[in-house]
Amino acid sequence: MTKHYKAYYHAKMQPEIVDIEEAQYLSIQGKGDPSGKGFSENVQALYQTAYAVKFLLKTANRDFVIAKLEGQWSFDEEKYKKVTMEDAPIIIPRNEWSYTMMIRMPDFVENSHLANAIDQILKKKQNQLVKQIKLLQKNKERVVQMMHIGPFDTEPETLKQIKRFMDAEELIRNGFHHEIYLTDFNRTAPEKLRTILREPVKF
Repeated sequence: MTKHYKAYYHAKMQPEIVDIEEAQYLSIQGKGDPSGKGFSENVQALYQTAYAVKFLLKTANRDFVIAKLEGQWSFDEEKYKKVTMEDAPIIIPRNEWSYTMMIRMPDFVENSHLANAIDQILKKKQNQLVKQIKLLQKNKERVVQMMHIGPFDTEPETLKQIKRFMDAEELIRNGFHHEIYLTDFNRTAPEKLRTILREPVKF
């Protein structure tokens, strides 16, 4: 998937406007601290389902490579309406963030494949969390994106650059903050993490 959609998994070291094609994802929703047990269990269920779908389709000669983990993040904007985009990660408590974790799927993956994969997991491993996995369809969108290298705690520095760019271009934010994790944050040193940060904007 990463090789097939090279542009999707690439970002520069400065802000840029990019048009993203429509795509579909396996997804799971949740709320809470990403360092907590609930978050890691949701991500595990997502990967478990992704590999079950992969092996199911491999038997039909439609194999594919599991794509990078992604996340859409949001918070109560009515409660925190004065908090700016770049200050949100600092000001808003981690347990108040809502998320949709995603793994991109090929176009030929259908809801019937997902249902079969979930049934297999429930029979073999009884992981009830997989019942929450959905096939999410996303329309094409325009984003401002930038590569962030380093720990998640320093993302506000990159978000400030994105915000300055959006203001200069008079772009209006239009959707949830989006991250693509090019490196495994459970196995990679914080200073070496590579994350694409995306902010959807109006066409």
